[in-house]
Amino acid sequence: MYVLFEDSGNFKAEKIFSDSDTTMQVESASGKRSKIKKNSVLFTFDQPAPAELLEKAQALADSLDINFLWECAPQDEFEAAELAQEYFGHPPSAIEKTGTIFALHSAPAYFHRRGKGLYRPAPPEILQAALAAIEKKRLQQEQIQTWAEQMIKGELPTEVAAKAGTFLTQPDKNTLEWKAFDQAQKELGVSTEKLLLSLGAWSNPLTLHQHRFLTAHFPKGTGFPAICLQNWGQDLPEADVIAYSVDDANTIEIDDALSVQHPEPGRLRVGVHIAVPSLAMSRGNEIDQIARNRMATVYTPGYKIPMLPPELIAHFSLDQGQTRPALSLYVDADISTGEILSHQTRLERITVAGNLRQHELDPLISEAALADENAELPYAQWLRPLWNFSRQLSAQREAVRGKPENNNRVEYSFELEGPHDDPNSIIRLVPRVRNAPLSLLVAEYMILANQLWGGLLAEHNVPGIYRSQQFMRTRMSTTPGPHESIGVPQYIWSTSPLRRYVDLINQGQILAAAQHGISARLAAPFQPKDADLYAIIGAFESQYTQWADYQSSLERFWCLRWLQQNDIKQVQASFIKEDLVRLTNAPLVLHVPGLPALERGQEVTLDLLSFDELALTVEARLRSVATAD
Repeated sequence: MYVLFEDSGNFKAEKIFSDSDTTMQVESASGKRSKIKKNSVLFTFDQPAPAELLEKAQALADSLDINFLWECAPQDEFEAAELAQEYFGHPPSAIEKTGTIFALHSAPAYFHRRGKGLYRPAPPEILQAALAAIEKKRLQQEQIQTWAEQMIKGELPTEVAAKAGTFLTQPDKNTLEWKAFDQAQKELGVSTEKLLLSLGAWSNPLTLHQHRFLTAHFPKGTGFPAICLQNWGQDLPEADVIAYSVDDANTIEIDDALSVQHPEPGRLRVGVHIAVPSLAMSRGNEIDQIARNRMATVYTPGYKIPMLPPELIAHFSLDQGQTRPALSLYVDADISTGEILSHQTRLERITVAGNLRQHELDPLISEAALADENAELPYAQWLRPLWNFSRQLSAQREAVRGKPENNNRVEYSFELEGPHDDPNSIIRLVPRVRNAPLSLLVAEYMILANQLWGGLLAEHNVPGIYRSQQFMRTRMSTTPGPHESIGVPQYIWSTSPLRRYVDLINQGQILAAAQHGISARLAAPFQPKDADLYAIIGAFESQYTQWADYQSSLERFWCLRWLQQNDIKQVQASFIKEDLVRLTNAPLVLHVPGLPALERGQEVTLDLLSFDELALTVEARLRSVATAD
């Protein structure tokens, strides 16, 4: 004796091995025995064999006219066996009964299941709606299949192209266009980016990289709302100083300038002057919201997305010949010892005498020329005292650190001839040694300002956003802590307020400390333990990292373009660790499989075999290893 039963939504037929009041033990054709509940049993039969029953019943079900069955079925609830007897005109065989059950079960639009072997025909209006939905789904599936086949053949359907821009970041996986694209992608076994490029959705990998970033972070574009400029800081006193700024060739956000005075013999007064856009910002106002939304300026070769609106930058940037408000730190020091005797912070106006460009001055300024009072040197009266004091400051920090700073690595500027979004634009890599005198000089005074202003906040119990480093771990917090690698007791970011939101926030806190003294904690925009300050730290760290990653990826892209534009097939590199090497003539780190055991810094020669501008990788092969000295 055999039994037809349901198991997890499937119909099975097996031999009865034993029977009890509520359960049965059944045996499959393979000999496997299992226990089933009797409430899952549809009926028992003695012929044909289970496998034959299922096969013939399915063939019968496929031949039945579902629409005719629906018309013949009682309007109320009925048993499948009853409909089978009515349909066939005689007591149904096991095959006929099973075939009817299979047919009813396979047509849920026509028959609603009401229980074990029980069904009810769908009302006409519900049936018509269900059939319309089925037909719609069929047509949609046909459309998906058609589009997928087109893409597999290398053709991009117009409808899919219209939505291709969303596929990289936020695809709507319920759309037909995405389903077709996803189907084609799986059949071809390629990534989303590669398929989009091969179909011509983007003309080249560069535009794809840029689109992915801009769509994710600037879906409404990189423009700014109109803002109303005011005469911020026009009533401030004007300082009688001669100040210069030093920046890269393409810098238009002039954040900082330096001045030198000699108030008395043996005494030096250095002024660090910082643009003060925080005058235009109050907590939560329009400019604050704009800056907080962006957190920092995004820099990529040949292009940048500023944090602040261009007209606001132009209003506060310390451009030469223009009188602008500035937050100034004046440091008095003993010339002979480098001891800081006093320092003072003032809000004032300054007129920068010149915006000096580092690439023009670096070839003219050397440590030897700075040390030789008789050597020709541009801006000598400004540069030499600044340089001498900066070396004293550096030595003081080095004593705290316990070791000299390693500033010997060559850094590169990226200069493009042509549009930033055209991969055929000519790219030039301009090397610059980090320990060039001008770089060291400017960096030293920015460190000094960030150290002393961090101390000013701590002195008045005004919270700021500090950067500390202990045990090789760098973190941001609202309380001061030592920065071991720099060698200072506390450190904040405050000297780039036109480019970083953290600096802008800290500048507002510094202004309160400088202007209100002991009552500064009450007047500052952020009071101690303000939860919003912690939220800013978290948001800034996350977004600043994403900006840096994007900058790094595009710089890597242009390094690959530089190698190809100059037809460089062989390069020198230095070993870092494992399979990583750093190119000698470009800011590029490569993976080179199969490297032998090498010492860190050991020179190798590589053959460059191929470039993948989408994955931003280079296939390289070791050619030779320089003999260690």
